[in-house]
Amino acid sequence: MTQSRTEIPEQDQWNVSALYPSFSEWEKDLQAIQNKEEELRWPELAAYKNHLANPSQLTELLNKLFNLDRELSKLHTYAHLKLDEDVGNDVHKHYFGLISQLMHHFQLESSWIEPELLSLSEEQYQTLLQTPSLKPFQFYLEKVNRRKAHTLPPEQEKIMALSSKALDTFYKAFGALNNADLTFQPALDEKGKEHPLSNGSYLMYVRSPDRKFRKTAFIHLHQSYEHHANTICELLQGLVESHLFTARARNFPSCLDSALFSHKIDTKVYSQLIQTVKTGLPLMHKYLDLRKKILKLDQIHAYDLYVPLVSETNMNMAYPDACHAVIESVSLLGSEYQEILQKGLTTDRWVDVYENARKRSGAYSSGCYDSMPYILMNYHGTLNDVLTLAHEAGHSMHSYYSRTHQSYINSQYPIFVAEVASTFNEQLLLRHLLSHAKTKQEKAVLLNYQIEGIRGTIFRQTLFAEFEWQLHRWAEEGVPLTPSLLNKTYLQLNQEYYGPHFAADPELAFEWARIPHFYYDFYVYQYATGLSAALELFNQATQSQEARSKYLQFLSAGGSRYPLDLLQIAGVDMTSPKPVESALNYFQKLIDELEECLS
Repeated sequence: MTQSRTEIPEQDQWNVSALYPSFSEWEKDLQAIQNKEEELRWPELAAYKNHLANPSQLTELLNKLFNLDRELSKLHTYAHLKLDEDVGNDVHKHYFGLISQLMHHFQLESSWIEPELLSLSEEQYQTLLQTPSLKPFQFYLEKVNRRKAHTLPPEQEKIMALSSKALDTFYKAFGALNNADLTFQPALDEKGKEHPLSNGSYLMYVRSPDRKFRKTAFIHLHQSYEHHANTICELLQGLVESHLFTARARNFPSCLDSALFSHKIDTKVYSQLIQTVKTGLPLMHKYLDLRKKILKLDQIHAYDLYVPLVSETNMNMAYPDACHAVIESVSLLGSEYQEILQKGLTTDRWVDVYENARKRSGAYSSGCYDSMPYILMNYHGTLNDVLTLAHEAGHSMHSYYSRTHQSYINSQYPIFVAEVASTFNEQLLLRHLLSHAKTKQEKAVLLNYQIEGIRGTIFRQTLFAEFEWQLHRWAEEGVPLTPSLLNKTYLQLNQEYYGPHFAADPELAFEWARIPHFYYDFYVYQYATGLSAALELFNQATQSQEARSKYLQFLSAGGSRYPLDLLQIAGVDMTSPKPVESALNYFQKLIDELEECLS
C-alpha cells in the first residue's frame, strides 16, 4: 500500500516552505496584488494606454508588467507544487484554481499592450529600441516587433485572448478521459494471474520478461482506446481545427509556420529532421533484427519493443547512492556546477523523492525565478529512476544558471532547448556508470538503455512528428479526420519506421488515440532535435575544455536569444542535418558494441 505523505521524512520532501511557509502566507501575497473592488484588477496597467510611444512611460509600464508577472509566477509555483503533493486535496485544488483564474485575468488585462506597440510607426519603434532605459527589455521588444505581421488590432486581440480558454477544452477533455474516465481490462501473466492495468502500470508491464503479460497489457490498453476512438478522433479534430483557426486568424501560411514562428525556428528544421531520420531507418530495422535474435522470437511485435534485452536486476540503486552517482558524473562540467548540484540534491532539498498517496505521477523539474529549481520524483530505485534523476537535475541546473545570470524577462529558456541540458546530463551519468561497470552484463544494460533512448526519442518522436504534421495538413486541405483514416496512416508509418519484419498488430493502429503530446501543437519534434543537439554537445565536451565552457555559457544565456542562436553559442547548428546524422551514427556504434558485448 502506498504510504501517506506524513510518513515520508522531511529530508525526502522538497522544501516548498522556503517559498511560502503556509497557504495563509501565500494568501497575503495573493491579496496584495488582487483588487476585487475595481472592474479592472490592475488599473495601474490600463493607465498607460495610448502612451506607449513615450519611452519613459513604456519603461514604467514594462517594469510594472514584469514585476506583476514575476509575483504571479511565484504564487502559481507554490500552488501547483502543493497540489502535486496531493492531487486529490480540495484545499490545494481551490488555491490552484484561484491563481489560475488570476493569471487568466492578467493575460486579458495586458492583451492590449503588444497591439498598441505594433501600431507605432517604424520610426517611433526604433526610437524605443535605442532608449537606454528600455535596454533591459530590448530582446522582448525585438520579439514583439517581429510579430507585427501576425498581430491583430487591440479589440481583435482581446477576442483572441478570450477564446484561449475555450480552445483549451479539447486538451482538457482528452486529459479528463485519459486520466480519469478510461478503464482497462486487467493484464494476465503466464500463470493466468490478473494485474490491474492503467496508463502508468502499462509502462512497467511492457518491460516484463513474461511475454503473455506484456501482450495482454498491450491489447487490453489499446482496446479501451479503440472503444472511444470516435470521441477521441473528434477531440483531435477540434484541437487541430483550433490550431488552424489561430494560424489563419494571425495570417500564417500554415499551422506549422504558426507553431514554429514564436521561437524563430525555420520549418526546414522540422522537415529536415524527418528526412534525415528516414535515411537512418535501415539502422532501426537492423536493431529490431538484433532484438528479435536476442529475445529468440520469430517476429517483433509492438509489445516486444520495451522489454530489456539484458536483466536490470542488479542495477537498482538506493536514492542516496543515486544522488552520489549523479553528482560524481557531472565533474566534467567543473567544481562550481558540481557543488551547486550537490547542495541542491542534499541540504537544500530541491527534490520530492518518493511516491505517496495521491501524489502526481511521473517526474519533472519546475520552479520560478524566485524559487529553487524543484524536482518531482516517484523514486523506486530502478536504473530508469536513477537516469530520470540525472535528467531532471539537468533541467534544474539549466534553470539555476539561467536565473542566476539573466534578468527575469530573459530567464525563461525556450522549449526547443529545454531537453538539451537534461539529456546531456543523462549522457554524463551513463558515461560514469559505464566506467564503473564490473561485468559485460552491466555494460550491455547501459548500452541497451542508450540505444532505447535514441529509438524512443529520435526515431519514435519523429514518427509522431510526421503523423502530427499530416493531421494539420489534412485540416488545411479540408479533409475530415476519421478513425479509419488515422488508423491506416498511423499503422503505415509504424511499418515504415520499424521495418518489414515488424508485426504491426491491429491494436497498434489505435495508439494515436492515447498520445497526449498530439495536443501540444508541434511539440514532439523537439525531443528528437534536443537529444541530437545534446549528443553533439556531449561529444564536444568530452574532447575539449573550450567546448565545456561554451556549454556553460549556453546554460547561462537562458532565454536571452532565439533557440537556434542559443545552441550556436554552445557549438551546434540545428539548421544543418549534421547533429541528427551524428546521432544516427552513434546509434549504429552502440548497436555494434551491444552485439559484440552479447556475443
